[in-house]
This record gives sequence, C-alpha cells and structure tokens, in this order.
Amino acid sequence: MKFPPTALALVAIALWGTLAAMSVHLKHVPPFLLVGITLLIGAATSLHRIREWRATGKQLALGVYGLFAYHLALFIALREAPAVEANLVNYLWPLLVVMLTPLFKHGQSLTSRHIAGALLAFVGAGLLVTGGKLDFQWQYATGYGLALAAAIIWSTFSLMSSRMGETSTAQVGLFCAVSGALSLTAHFLLEREYSLVASDWPWLVALGIGPMGLAFFAWDAALKRGDTRSIGLLSYLTPLLSTLGLVLTGGGVFTPLSAIAMVLIIGGALIGTWPRRRA
Repeated sequence: MKFPPTALALVAIALWGTLAAMSVHLKHVPPFLLVGITLLIGAATSLHRIREWRATGKQLALGVYGLFAYHLALFIALREAPAVEANLVNYLWPLLVVMLTPLFKHGQSLTSRHIAGALLAFVGAGLLVTGGKLDFQWQYATGYGLALAAAIIWSTFSLMSSRMGETSTAQVGLFCAVSGALSLTAHFLLEREYSLVASDWPWLVALGIGPMGLAFFAWDAALKRGDTRSIGLLSYLTPLLSTLGLVLTGGGVFTPLSAIAMVLIIGGALIGTWPRRRA
C-alpha cells in the first residue's frame, strides 16, 4: 500500500515536531554523540531491507551531504552564534525548498500563491522561534553563515533526493549508517568524553526510531512522489509542532505571540497548498 505524498510528509514533520521535547531529556549528551547514536538506531529500523542498501558513489555522497553535513553545519553554528538567531536562519530551509523547486524540478514553476504562502509561513516561524526579539550581531557572522549553510544543505539535499524517484527509499538506511559513523567520529575529535547512563537509552532509542529514523524514510518517499513546493510549505509546521510539544510537556509557554505565529504558519501553508480552482 502506497501512502499519499502529503501524508508521508506530514508523518515526517510530526516526528520532527517531537524532537525538541524529547531532546530536553538528553541536553546533557554532546550533540555529535547524540546524532551519531540516533542515526545508527535510525539505520537499524531498515535492516530488514538491507539488501536494498545499494547506492552509487554519487548517491552515497548526496546522503552524507544531507544527513551529516547538515548537522555538522548546524551544530557548529549553534556554538558560534546565539541559538535563537541561528535557529531562525536555519529555518530558511523550507522557504528555500519552495523557492528553488523550479531549478530542480522541471514542470514545477512558482505561482504568487506559493511565494506569498512561503513568506507568510516564514514570518510566522520567525515570530515563534525568536519570540519577536532579534539581536543579530556582526561578531557572530561565522555562526550565522554556518546556519545559512545548513539551510542550503538541507533544502538542496531534499530537492536533489526528490529527483531520484527510481531509487529505493531503503537506501536512506545506508545514508543514516554512514552519517552516524561520521558523527561519532566528529564526537571523538571535537567533543568532551561522555559516558552514557541507563536513563539516556530509552530517549535515544525513541529519537532514533522516530525523528532520526522513520522521519527520514517518510521524507524521502514524500519528496520522490510529491510536489516539493507544497511539501516545503507544510514543513513550516515543524517549529509550530515543536513549540506545542514543549508546551504540553512543560518545557515552554504558549503566549499570544505564539498564537499569532500559529495563524501565520497555518495560513501560509493553506495559501500555498490549497488546490487551484479549475475552470
């Protein structure tokens, strides 16, 4: 049974929306160690299809570019710049997915609805991520640049993956395995030594199976079958769901500004994805 691309995209987005709430329980774990272990667990979810873990050198390079290089750029950005501003720059990636679609997907041009919806959703995400307060400072230019690089990496990786419709989604397991091994290498080279405790493992397994595992498989399948313009717009639900998850678990507060941001994000997604009336 094949699920509709929009449903698959929403599964990935919903899983990524749980990432922040679950990561709160693992904030003491060094980032690359966290990513390395969870990506390897994510790879294990497709071991039953390991025979389909075939990829050309070009395809493997693309997978590592998306899963490893993205996290490398983002985590260094978060070290080199304030998290709020760096996260906002990183959330340019759904906007870039929409805007760059015509360059990667023949026959998918942009309309005023797509552009208006994407910009509206980005404004909403900006309000949600920053709380309406921004303080860009030039001394953090390196961090902002790396956050922008992360946004470019994930958007271009997503669009290039969407063009490989003939390949098996199971090969994402290989991408996760190689990227997980590289992340662990980065941990040993760049981060302090850390010994995991028993209470870390349930959260690591949950992250690995969900946001760092099944989400990537669903995302890959959605991109290969669906309209990347609409999927990019729907992606702005990720920061919204992430905020709601933190609120529900006691890790955040829902404010009037959050409500305005929610309206902007949902409104932007609806404007850009609402079916056009046929003559």
